[in-house]
Amino acid sequence: MYKRQATPSPSPDAAPSGDTPDGGARKRVLLAAPRGYCAGVDRAVIAVEKALEQYGAPVYVRKEIVHNKFVVRTLEKKGAVFVEETEDVPEGSIVIFSAHGVAPVVHEEASARKLATIDATCPLVTKVHKEAVRFAKDDYDILLIGHEGHEEVIGTSGEAPDHITLVDGPGDVKNVEVRDPSKVVWLSQTTLSVDETMETVDALKDRFPQLISPPSDDICYATQNRQIAVKQVAADSDLVLVVGSKNSSNSVRLVEVALGAGARAGHLVDNAGEIDEAWLAGVDTVGISSGASVPDVLVEEVLDWLAERGYADVEIVQPMQESITFSLPKELRRDLRAEAAALSGGPAAGAPDARA
Repeated sequence: MYKRQATPSPSPDAAPSGDTPDGGARKRVLLAAPRGYCAGVDRAVIAVEKALEQYGAPVYVRKEIVHNKFVVRTLEKKGAVFVEETEDVPEGSIVIFSAHGVAPVVHEEASARKLATIDATCPLVTKVHKEAVRFAKDDYDILLIGHEGHEEVIGTSGEAPDHITLVDGPGDVKNVEVRDPSKVVWLSQTTLSVDETMETVDALKDRFPQLISPPSDDICYATQNRQIAVKQVAADSDLVLVVGSKNSSNSVRLVEVALGAGARAGHLVDNAGEIDEAWLAGVDTVGISSGASVPDVLVEEVLDWLAERGYADVEIVQPMQESITFSLPKELRRDLRAEAAALSGGPAAGAPDARA
């Protein structure tokens, strides 16, 4: 079993950090914090669990509730049924929309099928949707920085398809055309690399000097915090392992950020079983982080795997604290309140009403 350890201030006669008293290199792990679940993911996963408790199985979920295989499999075992499209949900059933958000047309489809909906869209993604609607109403061209095909990008673009142009990184800037260079604004997917996004913004400003920035940073606090932490870890690591699924944008970005910050090597793994022991050759310090949709049990398994191979000393690198939480979707809050009222003699609770 690994052990977390505090790192005391060195005495004048102490061996350099990372060395044993006899001068040999000490195997260690630098564990990034914050890491793992963000407030939006925590809210979405709890929403599925609460819906199953409140209404019983099956509860349908459109797309993966969050981009993590372990989380999806765990919820499936509890009775959640994951589908690709709204049309795959039986009429009159309950459907939960994922944390990544959906376009207005998806709500319309759900209403047409008389589905009871629970919207688990992350509030920070909802903020970007509202910005898109507002700028489109004012007839701006909206340059959405993000990755083509990502669910969040599809949902945001659907809010104002006639006004939004996707910009997939700095190399895509040359292809952008706008109607009026004096009425252009940029928005972004919430899970991008901060550094690459600002590189894209700078390139856009070179082409469109009057480009307007959104009123607040679109990249979510959790994405930024995890990137800051992994940069600090990577600077002192021979190898960085990021726990996360391949379709998780923020997890993929963490590997890229780690390599850019000085790690000799970096890999994305879903769990300890995907680690190649050959990666440890010549490695004294392993950095660990995890994407915003990764439960900590998967990180604990990686730490145990490393401890069995001599990396038992774990130092936590925590440049900041997180305290943000989000309330459950309003549909669930309403019915949980109704259930509490029923238990105290009020009207009985039932499934959520289909969205009008």
